[in-house]
Amino acid sequence: MLKGKRALITGSTSGIGLAIAGELAAQGCNIILNGFGEKSAIDALCQEMAGKYHVEVTFEGVDLTNPGDIEAMAARVIKNLGGIDILVNNAGVQFVSPIESFPTNKWDQIIALDLSAAFHTVRLFLPAMREKKWGRIINIASAHALVASPFKSAYVAAKHGIGGLTKVVALEAAESGITCNAICPGYVHTPLIDAQIDDTAKARSISRESVIRDVMLGPQATKRFVETKEISGFVSFLCSDAAASITGALLPIDGGWTSH
Repeated sequence: MLKGKRALITGSTSGIGLAIAGELAAQGCNIILNGFGEKSAIDALCQEMAGKYHVEVTFEGVDLTNPGDIEAMAARVIKNLGGIDILVNNAGVQFVSPIESFPTNKWDQIIALDLSAAFHTVRLFLPAMREKKWGRIINIASAHALVASPFKSAYVAAKHGIGGLTKVVALEAAESGITCNAICPGYVHTPLIDAQIDDTAKARSISRESVIRDVMLGPQATKRFVETKEISGFVSFLCSDAAASITGALLPIDGGWTSH
């Protein structure tokens, strides 16, 4: 039932976002990728995905911390492609530091990308979804939308905000055939996680191995990283007709972390 639908996945040139893009392409969705990378690598990625799944794949490399750039992207997509049916807000950034020394520019960056960007994409693409009487909005939050950890003030604040935004959008769009949910993964071994291992080790004055074993995998009852395919498969389900009554939910995929 997703064949011919159009999906925009932010932060989709690597990690979780790329896995989601591949899964939706496999279901027949035309894909709009977004993220960073060398032009040659992005072009190759688009061609590979289009050829493998026989769908349209385009790329929008806008800076999601800039509302004007998001507005320009939305205008292009609506004018040239007729809007989107599925929006996956996945782009995010992380920084680890005690709050008293947390750089204010890092706070602003994380709030802009991890929270405000989702607000802007939703407000700009929702009207066209309403016209179609169908839409799926999926925000990739985090277990940190449900619980907190030390040294992550901006990230935890942003992800809790995503949880609230998800519920509001779900209520406002419920009678238009549109659902809005947040997936809350535990630790997934992606470039984002790799980048924060050393920062966490420094902030806590422990070894890299201790960060992985005790800080990251310690709270996850399965004692393993969540796999990207588990998240992408859940996104596919939430886009299906079987999930039409699931909306406004914060759904953990966290190996039992938030069950403690």
